[in-house]
Amino acid sequence: MEAQVSYRFLVAVVLLGLHLLSDAAQIGNECSTDGDCGAGLHCDVCGSICTRVKPTDPKSVDKALPFNHYSWLTTHNSFALSGAKSDTGSILITPTNQIDSVTSQLQNGVRGLMLDMYDFQNDIWLCHSVGGNCYNFTAFQPAINVLKEIQTFLETNPSEVITIFIEDYVTSHQGLTKVFNASGLSKYWFPASAMPKNGGDWPLLSTMISNNQRLLVFTSKKNKEATEGIAYEWNYVVENQYGDAGLKAGRCPNRAESSPMDTRSKSLILMNYFPDNPNSTAACLENSAPLVSMLYTCHNLSGNRWANFIAVDFYKESNGGGAAQATDIANGHLVCGCDNIAYCKANSTFGTCKQPSVSTTLEPSASNQSAPSSASLTRKFSSYLFFTIVTFVLYLCR
Repeated sequence: MEAQVSYRFLVAVVLLGLHLLSDAAQIGNECSTDGDCGAGLHCDVCGSICTRVKPTDPKSVDKALPFNHYSWLTTHNSFALSGAKSDTGSILITPTNQIDSVTSQLQNGVRGLMLDMYDFQNDIWLCHSVGGNCYNFTAFQPAINVLKEIQTFLETNPSEVITIFIEDYVTSHQGLTKVFNASGLSKYWFPASAMPKNGGDWPLLSTMISNNQRLLVFTSKKNKEATEGIAYEWNYVVENQYGDAGLKAGRCPNRAESSPMDTRSKSLILMNYFPDNPNSTAACLENSAPLVSMLYTCHNLSGNRWANFIAVDFYKESNGGGAAQATDIANGHLVCGCDNIAYCKANSTFGTCKQPSVSTTLEPSASNQSAPSSASLTRKFSSYLFFTIVTFVLYLCR
């Protein structure tokens, strides 16, 4: 009899655990902490709702395409973290653009990093500038710290490829070369000499991985391609205007240093979508439907080419699917010819797609923003009902 009671009790506990797992809030549901949300979701500051963080890994569908046939989530000023303190010991008086460490960003599927590098204190630092100079109150930390985070990630994840875009203020002799060598990243370097110069396809992603050439580095200083072998970004990339000027609906102008967006001799496309003054609350809206809309606009104005890098502030924040969803949309078109990578069908011809599911639809619109509240009430009622049933089962097991 005791064994029978124990068995019944164990079954009740297992059922309760399964229910709690299935009861986790989904995209758009209310939450208090990340633990309230389902796997891969984040409890957002945008009204305490669950939002997507991590894009689908396009390699899970096909890793044998040219590198320029993929899209990668990219963080603007990846190093400028809210709440951070300067390694100088000074209080930081400068804008911040992200909320978690570079290691966390990489674990969440970010594969493009934007880093501002300066000569400072006889070293190379990650910094914001005042008049083109780095100061104690704008300096975050030595660049080697973040580069070592990247090195650790590449070492422990041998099938991942990372791209670094350097806003380059370093004037010291071989300054960048020295810091990359010291970080241990040089062994992963994809050489500028192997990058296509006339808009052709890049090597296959699988080849880059097998050759261990899994780090692409671009600099904003043209002369460094000749002096240090670091690729000058705009020899290979077209990039739209950053800041407020890049947020105007229906427009996707190139930034001043870049060739026009529809230039076919550059085979990589970087799409910026962030304001002049970063704001995590504003990012809730910006990283939602407007980001997806701009993705399509820039596609149309870039010679019908999809962005390979989608750069945002506060990548975790949105009203639902966020920057992860925008990346999935681009990868759907690039990898398999579908509207979202979730619709790709294994071992099928390009353009053969699954039927859309509710979980991969676009962001909730303003007209249905009340939905999380009713969904939350439904889940709470379901929980109360289930607990009542479990209590009754335990009573029978006395």
